[in-house]
Amino acid sequence: MRQTKYIISGGLAFTEEKDMEKLRRYSLKGWHASDFKFMGYTLEKGESTEYIYSVDYRSLEEDEEEEYFDFFSSAGWSHITSEANIHLFRAPPNTKPIYSDRDTTVEKYENLSGSIKKLVIPFVLITALVWGGAMISYGTLESLLQIIAVILSVIAIPIALTAVASYTNKWKVEGRRGLVNLVKVILLLLLLIPVIILFFVDGVGATVTLLKIMIGAIAFPTAIWLLMSFYHNFARKRGPN
Repeated sequence: MRQTKYIISGGLAFTEEKDMEKLRRYSLKGWHASDFKFMGYTLEKGESTEYIYSVDYRSLEEDEEEEYFDFFSSAGWSHITSEANIHLFRAPPNTKPIYSDRDTTVEKYENLSGSIKKLVIPFVLITALVWGGAMISYGTLESLLQIIAVILSVIAIPIALTAVASYTNKWKVEGRRGLVNLVKVILLLLLLIPVIILFFVDGVGATVTLLKIMIGAIAFPTAIWLLMSFYHNFARKRGPN
């Protein structure tokens, strides 16, 4: 009887190394990654064997897949699963890393940031347009657009932060520490906006709205992680998948 379990990902843009180390530790306990799940991984029970894991980001055409996976296989890395442009591999300990130099590692994170950029730019633009519409509208339409804008903002902020994290990973590899630190300062200033408005602007309603957005942006992905973890753990207790 096959046994499976679900573990949550910290978000590959944020905690890629920690995720891969977590999968390695589970392999020592006999739990081996077999698939991606929404915001996490599926593990299958097997013999206790140490594996190291690595992830790659690349959009592949159908005729490129065989050559791509053969290349990693020849380097000792076995393909486990893929989800969109994310590919998970494993190998015995001490296998040479998939990316062993700066140029190829930069390319890896460029692939990730490029994919996220295609999502985040239109989403943020739509959110900004809805906020603009709410600011120039009146009455019922204004209220409706504000509600939609808040909902879009709650979703857009985590997506935008993911994009920032992916670019930050690339800049770290490139040695652009000044740019990384600048981004951290900008993010900190953005987090202080509601406090600044509260003390210097006569607009309690605006401050409350901003606080709702920030709280929602944190609570929304957290709630999804908790629900997904509960769902998969409950399904596992009821029986095999």
